[in-house]
Amino acid sequence: MSRRPRFRPSNASGLRWPLEVPVLTTRARTTWIVVAVVTTLAAVSAVAWYLTRPGPARAPSPSGAPTASPDPSPSGTPPTPSTPPADPLAGWTLEQKVGQLFMVGVDVRAPQQESYDAVSQLHVGNVFLAGRSQAGTGPTADLVAGFTALVSPETTNGTPLFVATDQEGGYVQVLRGPGFSQVPTATDQATLDPATLQADAMAWGAELAAAGVNLNLAPVMDLVPEGTAAQNPPIGYFERNYGSTPDVVTSHANAFSAGMEASGVDVTIKHFPGLGRVTENTDTDAGVTDDVTTRDDPSVAVFASGIEAGAAFVMTSTAVYSQIDGSLPAAFSPVVVDGMLRGDLGFDGVVITDDVSAARQVQAWSPADRAVLTIEAGGDMVLASADPSVVQPMVAAVVERATTDPAFAAKVDAAVVRVLAAKERLG
Repeated sequence: MSRRPRFRPSNASGLRWPLEVPVLTTRARTTWIVVAVVTTLAAVSAVAWYLTRPGPARAPSPSGAPTASPDPSPSGTPPTPSTPPADPLAGWTLEQKVGQLFMVGVDVRAPQQESYDAVSQLHVGNVFLAGRSQAGTGPTADLVAGFTALVSPETTNGTPLFVATDQEGGYVQVLRGPGFSQVPTATDQATLDPATLQADAMAWGAELAAAGVNLNLAPVMDLVPEGTAAQNPPIGYFERNYGSTPDVVTSHANAFSAGMEASGVDVTIKHFPGLGRVTENTDTDAGVTDDVTTRDDPSVAVFASGIEAGAAFVMTSTAVYSQIDGSLPAAFSPVVVDGMLRGDLGFDGVVITDDVSAARQVQAWSPADRAVLTIEAGGDMVLASADPSVVQPMVAAVVERATTDPAFAAKVDAAVVRVLAAKERLG
């Protein structure tokens, strides 16, 4: 906007400013006074207009008195836009991204070549120590080091591995021997007060961390109804449950989690939405179905407590829940994963499947379909703990689908971001 010049009376009459007034007649004097008054009023009005008009900021007055802030000028320079957030997936190839969505099993006594190849060739970013070992902390750490050494800019884009195992206690304890405590069953852990259990779990977590393990696929949060443990093959029969009431399960499972996390080991609450009512084992049987559990069941609310306590991972069951979605196992069901776990419970961490490599329950689906269905449902990580040979067709199927289906590719990216966020939080 151009600045209007400050008012100054015309000098066309030859008079100097300030005025030098000659001696005049009475009539002329009167006329001159009128002209002078009008001229003065015009000058005052012009100055007032200049001082109050909108426009560029003026320099401060000599007295230093503050002036009002002017309105923004249409001709001013627009504000600089804020810097957009960095893309967390910048520099990642599709194959590297997909690799972060798999966890391959490693036999702790005799690792198979497929397990090594999964990391070095298929870009898989997570491993699971499977089986039973009495080797102790030192040899286990050496085994883990053989896999972490495979991390490179080419394999996992330099991103560290999640190294997981099952260290629930009792019958389900993969790592034993020198340096590892004999962890009691969850049923026995429930006899401890929560503070004691948390302290014990911190010690057990420190043992895992010393061996290079940073993720425990525990605790079990399945609610087994009173008096039915013997008829519940996957959980109650092996004393993997903390109890039969929500209060006992939540207080003790959360204490176990807090202790592990204090030692730098993330936890996984399982098996959503609950295996406490099934009468067959998904690892060894097909057609395992829960006909009782509903979407708002108290056994589901137990998992909400674990999520509120900060669990980084939730493991989905491969049983079918006919009152929720009778068409698919929970791990493959958008109703269970996106609807219940993400929507109802607000979980924004990593959703990992139960084993979908050798489990009898999922053999009706090809390995490729198991992996694709997991991601379509809203899951983040496919667990192939028992048979590493199925990882290759699983990875290939997810890469192919992401290449041709933009909506699916977006789900892949969202899942990778959640996995990377969990790794970043763990440090």
